[in-house]
Amino acid sequence: MRAEQAKEAARQVEFLAYADQLTGLANRTQFSRLANLAIAQAKRHLALVYIDIDRFRLINDILGHKFGDRLRHCLQADEQAARLGGDEFVILLPSVATPARLNGLARRRLAVIAQPLCLDGHELRITASIGIGVFPDDGTDEQTLMRHADIAMYQDKGRNAYAFYSAGLNHHSFERLAFEAELQRAFEARLLELHCQPKVDAASGERRGVEALLRWNHPLLGAISPARFIPIAEETGLIVPLGRWVPEQACRQQVAWLAQGLAPLTMAVNLSARQFADIGAILRDTGIDPARLELEVTESTLMRDLERALKLLSACKALGVRLAVDDFGTGYSSLTSLKRFPVDTLKIDRAIAQAIITPARTLGLHVVAEGVETRTQVNFLREQRCDELQGYYFGKVVPAEAMADLVRQWPLRAQPATVNV
Repeated sequence: MRAEQAKEAARQVEFLAYADQLTGLANRTQFSRLANLAIAQAKRHLALVYIDIDRFRLINDILGHKFGDRLRHCLQADEQAARLGGDEFVILLPSVATPARLNGLARRRLAVIAQPLCLDGHELRITASIGIGVFPDDGTDEQTLMRHADIAMYQDKGRNAYAFYSAGLNHHSFERLAFEAELQRAFEARLLELHCQPKVDAASGERRGVEALLRWNHPLLGAISPARFIPIAEETGLIVPLGRWVPEQACRQQVAWLAQGLAPLTMAVNLSARQFADIGAILRDTGIDPARLELEVTESTLMRDLERALKLLSACKALGVRLAVDDFGTGYSSLTSLKRFPVDTLKIDRAIAQAIITPARTLGLHVVAEGVETRTQVNFLREQRCDELQGYYFGKVVPAEAMADLVRQWPLRAQPATVNV
């Protein structure tokens, strides 16, 4: 009996030393041992596949082992999977004959990972980013291969895709790290700015509100598009304090305009799913009238996790704010599917207005057309009975401080802005 207990204790010690307790896969220590052994014995190409699981934190506590089993079951007999920690996994492929086979393997791994996991009757969908390093071309030791596969993975971070390492990526990686540091410094030094663009009533031309937009005017590089720095902020975690700062500043700006005697305007702010949790505190801290705050969430964010989105939007609606779906029509959702959500407004590109406006109004939704640049477009959208218009025809994006001067100069019926486009 004692002998059996001793053996079981030894197995437990080995498990704790070499296995990841969350998933049951090998841990980093065990993987390093196996990888170094495989490299020492390699007689042909060997591949290291670095995997970053998007949104793994949503499933790790409850479905970690289930995911580990799924990853293990898609391996060949001589392959080894491990969890390095957090949302990072790695697979060792000891014998890879051709790059074509690696392409096929990477595609199959992505397909396996993308299969939905079930929790309490709900489907959870996850995606991955994969980077691949090949021995001996991309490194002759485990640490170098790991680092290079990690660099390759970042080329497709968040895109549910895979990339192979190449020497040119080292320079790109250095540039990326420098850019991340610049963005962090810009936020800490308050060099990121809140800008605004007006929205007008389509029928009367009266100014109804503004949309708050984040801008970064770099001292050397000039204006840097949010499309470039927002994804970096999301990956580095800067999006958390930045996501709190933007709506808070927007609300304070709206309250300041009222204190200056300006007409009440609705302030629209773009939010990601993780930013909704701060709204209650922001309303209390800034004193803004909730009815004058409109939170915009993109269609893609809404459709990514329907149940979670419904809970978040319902909680915010209970606070008295307005809710808008931005970029509607760019995804695969239907107007009927939006009936589940407490949404007030649809924001659409003017190009798809004719197909969207009438059915949206039938559902009681307020419709805002973006990208309006000409008088012809204005007339057409008015004929379609669009509710509000936004675009360079009515005003370009300007710093929030400058918007106050424009508001004072606005006539009752807005005139088009003189803008070079």
